[in-house]
Amino acid sequence: MSHVLALDQGTTSSRAIIFSRQGRSLAVAQQELPQLFPSPGHVEHDPEIIWKTQFETAKQAIDRAGLSADRIDAIGITNQRETTILWDRLTGKPVANAIVWQSRITAPLCERLKQDGLESLFRAKTGLVLDPYFSGTKIRYLLDEVPGVRERAERGDILFGTVDSFLAWRLSGGRRHVTDYSNASRTLLFNIHTLEWDDELLKLMGVPRAMLPEVRPSSEIYAETDLEVFGARVPISGIAGDQQAATFGQACFEVGQAKNTYGTGCFMLVNTGSQAVTSHHGLLTTIGWGLNGQVNYCLEGSVFIAGAVVQWLRDGLRLFDTAAEIEQLAAQVTSTEGVYFVPAFVGLGAPYWRSDARGTIVGITRGTTKAHIARAALEAIAYQTRDVLEAMHQDSKCPLNILRVDGGAAANSLLMQFQADLLGVTVQRPVVQETTALGAAYLAGLATGVWQSPADVTANWQLAAEFKPQVDTAAMQERYTDWKRAVERSLDWA
Repeated sequence: MSHVLALDQGTTSSRAIIFSRQGRSLAVAQQELPQLFPSPGHVEHDPEIIWKTQFETAKQAIDRAGLSADRIDAIGITNQRETTILWDRLTGKPVANAIVWQSRITAPLCERLKQDGLESLFRAKTGLVLDPYFSGTKIRYLLDEVPGVRERAERGDILFGTVDSFLAWRLSGGRRHVTDYSNASRTLLFNIHTLEWDDELLKLMGVPRAMLPEVRPSSEIYAETDLEVFGARVPISGIAGDQQAATFGQACFEVGQAKNTYGTGCFMLVNTGSQAVTSHHGLLTTIGWGLNGQVNYCLEGSVFIAGAVVQWLRDGLRLFDTAAEIEQLAAQVTSTEGVYFVPAFVGLGAPYWRSDARGTIVGITRGTTKAHIARAALEAIAYQTRDVLEAMHQDSKCPLNILRVDGGAAANSLLMQFQADLLGVTVQRPVVQETTALGAAYLAGLATGVWQSPADVTANWQLAAEFKPQVDTAAMQERYTDWKRAVERSLDWA
């Protein structure tokens, strides 16, 4: 039997899952990752805790599967993408906390770059907008703010990596500094057309080339684990950012196929094949994956706050004890009675890209209860997804009939039915909902012969539940119009 270990390092937790050749989960381990909020709008992680939780969950998953490390055929890594870590080349120690993708700490730098008229240049080369979301400005911030780091980086003593690079470095005992096309495409420094770090962008951003990882396809043997890590040399052979990995795990291999992941944020990707489609409606052009000498592109809509709003209702307002309870609470009412919740806690992502927006609840009356607030929070996730889908229709000119879904909130059937009603498309939930980890496993196993081709991935995909539109389109359009009014009221606060 084949066994592939997927390391799924996310924003709020680190997970490790052992998958069989049939794409079934054999063992899972998960640990929560503490969030650090040093100032309003700024989010950090401790890189050592990232490593500790990911290493420990990997060991636990191997043990729970009743395996030894030498029976693992491959390791795939998937990760929270734009989160930025700098570490010492010699010691492997981080020079500062990681700046998380959600952080808005570099908003002033992004505004200066925009005022200098550089956004069109960055957009043309990277497919991205100038926003604090991406890694490049985070690197610049750390180089400028941490004493002595810039000089050391210019000498080649400091390395940059997104979380995948940091994990690969640690797993290989510091032998390999590497990332894949999908993660590199989220840095504002990588030319997605030439597939190289771009010297012009590096100069504008003030980032030394010496600190950057080697960029490779998403499926190949990059290195082996150091013997001191698991006690065996296991191939590290798959790397992809979390949303690209989920798209691969959902078997969205044909042009026009799309998936939406309901995690901390909410991310919809549509496959555009070998063509890097330029967005004119607030979406991102990104690399999906590199496989067998070919690069696959996607259009992406990135929503910053999705499942995180449920976490806030649980931890911030204490409306319930576990995230799963929100479905039962929201079901106590048949509608929000005109309440709309715009969860712009760290600004709004696609298609708005407004870092000045902040969280807003409108339409509250004396009759509003916590059930209405809970239902409005769930509906906000669906409304933000429709915002993205509207932009995708305009950019890709490819009608979407089916949306494949995954992530924690995809288990919420009330949300999935509302999503189908709001979009007017069929929503499909697969048997294996951990498609992010599964995609990383597939990429790793394709490089080592566990699977022979993407056709094996398609054959493994199985439908668990399907949600078809059930509500009158005109009624949903009216509610969506009110959502847009609520979004307007969230703007110009920060």
